[in-house]
Amino acid sequence: MTVTRTGEHAQDVDPRRWWGLVIIALAQLMVVLDATIVNIALPSAQEDLGISDGNRQWVITAYTLAFGGLLLLGGRIADLVGRKRTFVIGLVGFAAASALGGAATTAGMLFGARALQGVFAAVLAPSALSLLTTTFTDPKERGKAFGIYGALAGSGSAIGFIVGGLLTEYLDWRWCLYVNVPIAVIAVFGALALLHDSPGHAGARLDVPGVLLGCGGLVAIVYGFAEAEPRGWTDPMVLTLFVVGVALLAGFVRWQTRAPVPLLPLHIIKDRNRAGCFLTMALAVIGMFGLFLFMTYYLQVILDYSPVMTGLAFLPLTAAIITGSTQIAARLLDHVAPRLLMAPGALLAAIGMVLLTRLTVHSSYASDILPALILMGLGMGLIFMPVFATATAGVAPQDSGVTSATVNTSQQVGGSIGTALLNTIATTSSAAYITAHLTDPAQRAPVTEEGIVHGYTVAIWWAAAIMLLAGVIAALMVTAKPPKQGAAQETPIPESVA
Repeated sequence: MTVTRTGEHAQDVDPRRWWGLVIIALAQLMVVLDATIVNIALPSAQEDLGISDGNRQWVITAYTLAFGGLLLLGGRIADLVGRKRTFVIGLVGFAAASALGGAATTAGMLFGARALQGVFAAVLAPSALSLLTTTFTDPKERGKAFGIYGALAGSGSAIGFIVGGLLTEYLDWRWCLYVNVPIAVIAVFGALALLHDSPGHAGARLDVPGVLLGCGGLVAIVYGFAEAEPRGWTDPMVLTLFVVGVALLAGFVRWQTRAPVPLLPLHIIKDRNRAGCFLTMALAVIGMFGLFLFMTYYLQVILDYSPVMTGLAFLPLTAAIITGSTQIAARLLDHVAPRLLMAPGALLAAIGMVLLTRLTVHSSYASDILPALILMGLGMGLIFMPVFATATAGVAPQDSGVTSATVNTSQQVGGSIGTALLNTIATTSSAAYITAHLTDPAQRAPVTEEGIVHGYTVAIWWAAAIMLLAGVIAALMVTAKPPKQGAAQETPIPESVA
C-alpha cells in the first residue's frame, strides 16, 4: 500500500500500472462500444418487442442522451467520493442495467434500461480517464497510455458493429446487452486488485441546479433534432424545444459563474487549448456517429449484407483508427504540436466522407467504400489521441474528474446530435427525392432505394463539412506545444498531489 502514500512518482514505477491500464481501457471500451453495438441488432429487437419505426432511434439515443447529459455530474461524483470507488460503482451499475435491457419484454423496458446504462456510463467514464491521468505522469509513458486509450475510444464504436453482428446472427440480439455483464465483472475484480487512488475531496459538492439546467438543455436540443424528422424543422414543438434548450444552457452558464461549487468551473473551458479540444471532439463525432448509422443501413438494406458481414465491413475502419492513434499520433505527439495532428486528421476524414458521397445502389465495397473507411479511420485516430492527451494535461487535481467528464461529454453529445441531425437530413432528402422521381408506381422499389441512397449522400456532404470545421477549429484554437516542450508546465501537479 506504500504506492498510494508516496505520491505520483511512486506510481510511475508501479510494475502493475500497465495491467491497470488494461482494466481502465476495458471499461472504456465497454462504455463506447455500447453506443453502437445495438445498431445492427435494431431490426431484430424492433420486431421482437414491437417497436415502431418512429421510436426505434430511442434504443440508441436514450443511451447517448443520458450518458452525455450526466457526464459532468459523474465527474464531480468522482471528485467527491474518489475515482476508484466511483469506477467500481459505475461498473456494477452498468452490468445490472445491461442485464435488465437483455431481459426486456417491452419497448419501454428496453428504452429505460438503455437510459440507465447511460447514467452509469456517465459515472464510469470520467473516473476511468481520471485514473489514467493520475496513473501515467511521465510524458513518454503518458503518450503510449493515451494512444491505447484514444484508439479504444475511437474504435470502440466500430468494434461494436462487429460484435453486434456476430451476437445477433449467431445468438440473439439480447446478447448485445448481456455481453457487458462478464466484461464488467472482470473489470471490477481487476480494479479492486490493480488500481490505486487518493481519497475523494471533502470540499467537493454536487451542483444540483447545474445538473438540471445543463442536462435539461442538452436533452431539449437533441430531442428537437430527433423530432425534426417526423414533424419538420418549422414545427412549433421543434422550435420550442430548441428555444428551451438554448435558454437552459444559457442559464447553466450564468449559474456556473455564481454556484458555490460549480458543476463545470468556467476556467476549464476558458483555457484556449481545452476549449479547442472540446469543440474539435464534438464536431468530429457529429460526422462519425451519423455516418455509422447510414453505413449500417446502406450495407444491410441496399447491398443486402448479413449482420456479420456488415460488422466485418467496418473492420478496416477500426484497424485504421487504431493505427492512426497508436502508431502515428502517439509516436509523433512528443515531437509536434497537437494541432499538426488534429487538423490534418480532420482533413483526411473529410476526404474519406467526400468519397462516400459517390455511393449508388450498385456501389462496390472494395472500390467505393473501403478506401473511404481507411481514410476516415486514419483521420479519426489522428484526432482522438491528441484531444484526450491535450485536454487533460496540466489540470489541477481537484478538477481532473470534471475535465475528464467534459472530454467525454463533448464526444457523447456530439454523437447524439450527429445521429439525430444527420438522420433528419437524410430522411427528408430521401422523401423529397422519391416524391419528385416517382412517376410510375411500378417503379416504386428501385426509386425508393435510389431515394434512400440519395438521402445518405446529402447527409454525408453535411458530415464532411462539419468534419472540415473541426479541423479549422483545431488549427486556430489548439496552440499547445508538444508535451516534451511543455513538460515543465505539468510538474506542479505531482507535487500538489503528493
